[in-house]
Amino acid sequence: MAELTFRWAEEKDCGQILHFIRELASYEKMLDEVVATEELLREWIFEKKKAEVIFACEDEKEVGFALFFHNFSTFLGRAGIYLEDLYVMSEYRGRGYGKALLKKLAQIAVERGCGRLEWWCLDWNRPSIDFYLSLGAEPMEDWTVYRIAGDTLQSLAE
Repeated sequence: MAELTFRWAEEKDCGQILHFIRELASYEKMLDEVVATEELLREWIFEKKKAEVIFACEDEKEVGFALFFHNFSTFLGRAGIYLEDLYVMSEYRGRGYGKALLKKLAQIAVERGCGRLEWWCLDWNRPSIDFYLSLGAEPMEDWTVYRIAGDTLQSLAE
């Protein structure tokens, strides 16, 4: 039987991280929006330390990943973990690896004294929604996500 382990990403893993980002974006029908490069990932994850990555490995082969960073809740008065990406390769799904990755992130959050673990999910992604609900996750139905990016961000900054 295969053994699932976890390992923290290292700078040399930027190619693998980008590969998983592209695979996830393809699944989400958003591949054309990926502008990340290995160089950008190296700078922002490993040099500036703005995010962390953990790999799920089956017999030492990376089969999935979670990319996350800390946010902060003023109401709780402490940090939380925001999960940006969770991905398991299609041929490894159905083995409990997604749940294991979320469990690992929950353990990290608890060890660090974080008050919450949260993420976004596309409205059409029913398989993921059902999976998250089965874990006890609660949709934040009273909240709307807003975004300013690109030229709009540049204009606002001026």
